[in-house]
Amino acid sequence: MRKILIIEDEPDMVVGLRKNLEWDGFEVIAASDGDSGLSSAQSDHPDLILLDIMLPKLSGLDVCRRLRKSGMNTPVIMLTARGQEIDKVLGLEIGADDYITKPFSIRELVARVRALLRRSSVENTESDVYRFGDVELNFTRHQAQKCGQPLELSPREFGMLKYFLLHRGETVTRDQLLDEVWGYDNFPLTRTVDNHIARLRQKIENNPAEPEHIITVHRIGYKFVG
Repeated sequence: MRKILIIEDEPDMVVGLRKNLEWDGFEVIAASDGDSGLSSAQSDHPDLILLDIMLPKLSGLDVCRRLRKSGMNTPVIMLTARGQEIDKVLGLEIGADDYITKPFSIRELVARVRALLRRSSVENTESDVYRFGDVELNFTRHQAQKCGQPLELSPREFGMLKYFLLHRGETVTRDQLLDEVWGYDNFPLTRTVDNHIARLRQKIENNPAEPEHIITVHRIGYKFVG
C-alpha cells in the first residue's frame, strides 16, 4: 500500500484528505507543522508528500528545500491558499514536483497523486530495484527475490508485474493486460490472464488464497496493491 504524508495545519483539510485518500487505497500519515512533517518524511519513508506552504514552525518551502538538500527524492505536491505566481515558481525551483491552489477538487488532487506515483514507479523500475512486501524486483536484470531468496519469474510474469506497478492502485482489465503484456498479435483468451495471475500469486503472495497484492475486482479484472 502506497503511503502518503500530509503536512498540513488545517484539521478539517487533513480529515478530508485522509478520508478520500484512504478510500482510494492509500495509507495516510499526517503532521501539523513543518518540524514534525520534516521528521516524519525522514523517518516514515512516505511514497509521496502533500505539503502546505503556510505552516507553523517551519514553512513548506523550507521543508521541501531541506528534503531535497538531504538527497530525498520523494515526490512532493505543494498545497497553498495563495495564488501568487512567485510561490509556485519558488516551490518548483526548490524541488516540488507539482503545485495545487486551494480550494481544489479532491478528484483532481487524487489524479495528480496517482500521476506522480506512476512517474516515480517508471523511474524506479527502469533504473533500480523495486520492492513491495517481501518481494524485490530488478527489471533491468530481470531478477527477483522473495524473503531474500531467488524467485523464478518468467518474462511474461515480469511484464505483468511491471504493468501492475505502473498502474498501482488502479483497476486493470484483462483486455488491458492482454493488449499491453501479450500484444495484439497473439490473440490469447482472457482465461489466459487468470491462469497467469494464479501462477504469479503462487510465487509472490504469502497466502495465494487470500492475496495481499494482486486483488481480484469482480467481473472487471485486477488491482495491484503494494
